[in-house]
Amino acid sequence: MSDQNVRNAGFTSSGIAAGSLASSMMSREAKASGGGVHSGGPTSTLQEMGARGSTHSSGFTTSGISSGSQAAHMMSKEARAHGGETPRGGTTSTVQSISMGGKGGR
Repeated sequence: MSDQNVRNAGFTSSGIAAGSLASSMMSREAKASGGGVHSGGPTSTLQEMGARGSTHSSGFTTSGISSGSQAAHMMSKEARAHGGETPRGGTTSTVQSISMGGKGGR
Protein backbone atom coordinates (compact mmCIF):
# COMPACT_ATOMS: atom_id res chain seq x y z
CA MET A 1 0.00 0.00 0.00
CA SER A 2 2.83 2.45 0.65
CA ASP A 3 3.79 2.43 -3.04
CA GLN A 4 0.23 3.47 -3.94
CA ASN A 5 0.31 6.17 -1.26
CA VAL A 6 3.46 7.66 -2.82
CA ARG A 7 1.83 7.62 -6.28
CA ASN A 8 -1.40 9.09 -4.88
CA ALA A 9 0.64 11.97 -3.43
CA GLY A 10 1.85 12.73 -6.98
CA PHE A 11 5.29 11.09 -7.08
CA THR A 12 5.09 9.01 -10.28
CA SER A 13 7.30 7.25 -12.77
CA SER A 14 6.68 10.11 -15.22
CA GLY A 15 7.56 12.83 -12.71
CA ILE A 16 5.75 14.98 -10.17
CA ALA A 17 2.06 15.38 -10.99
CA ALA A 18 0.81 18.96 -11.44
CA GLY A 19 -1.53 20.18 -8.72
CA SER A 20 -0.61 17.33 -6.37
CA LEU A 21 0.72 17.18 -2.82
CA ALA A 22 4.08 16.38 -4.44
CA SER A 23 4.08 19.60 -6.46
CA SER A 24 3.14 21.59 -3.37
CA MET A 25 5.99 19.98 -1.39
CA MET A 26 8.43 20.66 -4.22
CA SER A 27 7.37 24.31 -4.37
CA ARG A 28 7.69 24.83 -0.59
CA GLU A 29 11.06 23.07 -0.47
CA ALA A 30 12.41 25.09 -3.42
CA LYS A 31 11.27 28.39 -1.90
CA ALA A 32 12.80 27.51 1.48
CA SER A 33 16.15 26.61 -0.08
CA GLY A 34 16.42 29.58 -2.41
CA GLY A 35 15.09 28.02 -5.58
CA GLY A 36 16.18 24.39 -5.75
CA VAL A 37 15.24 21.02 -4.34
CA HIS A 38 18.20 19.36 -2.64
CA SER A 39 19.28 15.81 -3.29
CA GLY A 40 18.41 13.67 -0.28
CA GLY A 41 15.54 15.93 0.82
CA PRO A 42 11.93 14.80 1.16
CA THR A 43 10.85 15.73 -2.38
CA SER A 44 13.80 14.15 -4.18
CA THR A 45 13.68 11.02 -1.99
CA LEU A 46 9.97 10.50 -2.62
CA GLN A 47 10.30 11.23 -6.34
CA GLU A 48 13.09 8.66 -6.62
CA MET A 49 10.80 6.11 -4.96
CA GLY A 50 7.86 7.09 -7.17
CA ALA A 51 9.98 6.78 -10.31
CA ARG A 52 11.27 3.40 -9.16
CA GLY A 53 7.79 2.29 -8.15
CA SER A 54 8.88 0.89 -4.80
CA THR A 55 9.15 2.22 -1.29
CA HIS A 56 9.38 -1.21 0.31
CA SER A 57 12.86 -1.87 -1.04
CA SER A 58 14.00 1.25 0.81
CA GLY A 59 12.36 0.17 4.07
CA PHE A 60 9.50 2.67 4.27
CA THR A 61 6.37 0.56 4.78
CA THR A 62 2.82 1.05 6.03
CA SER A 63 3.91 -0.79 9.20
CA GLY A 64 6.82 1.55 9.86
CA ILE A 65 10.50 1.60 9.03
CA SER A 66 12.08 -1.81 8.45
CA SER A 67 15.00 -2.70 10.67
CA GLY A 68 18.37 -2.75 8.89
CA SER A 69 16.99 -0.99 5.80
CA GLN A 70 18.09 2.14 3.93
CA ALA A 71 15.23 3.93 5.73
CA ALA A 72 16.57 2.83 9.13
CA HIS A 73 20.03 4.08 8.19
CA MET A 74 18.57 7.39 7.01
CA MET A 75 16.59 7.76 10.25
CA SER A 76 19.65 7.00 12.39
CA LYS A 77 21.83 9.48 10.49
CA GLU A 78 19.18 12.20 10.73
CA ALA A 79 18.66 11.55 14.46
CA ARG A 80 22.41 11.81 15.16
CA ALA A 81 22.52 15.13 13.32
CA HIS A 82 19.62 16.48 15.42
CA GLY A 83 20.59 15.44 18.94
CA GLY A 84 18.91 12.04 18.96
CA GLU A 85 15.55 12.79 17.35
CA THR A 86 14.25 12.88 13.80
CA PRO A 87 12.82 16.35 13.22
CA ARG A 88 9.24 16.89 12.14
CA GLY A 89 9.31 17.91 8.50
CA GLY A 90 12.66 16.19 7.96
CA THR A 91 13.29 13.68 5.21
CA THR A 92 12.67 10.55 7.29
CA SER A 93 9.44 11.68 8.94
CA THR A 94 8.03 13.15 5.72
CA VAL A 95 8.81 10.09 3.59
CA GLN A 96 7.43 7.74 6.26
CA SER A 97 4.26 9.82 6.62
CA ILE A 98 3.60 9.84 2.87
CA SER A 99 4.35 6.09 2.70
CA MET A 100 1.67 5.53 5.31
CA GLY A 101 -0.87 7.67 3.44
CA GLY A 102 -0.36 10.93 5.34
CA LYS A 103 0.42 14.38 4.07
CA GLY A 104 4.00 14.56 5.30
CA GLY A 105 5.41 16.06 8.46
CA ARG A 106 5.14 19.74 7.52
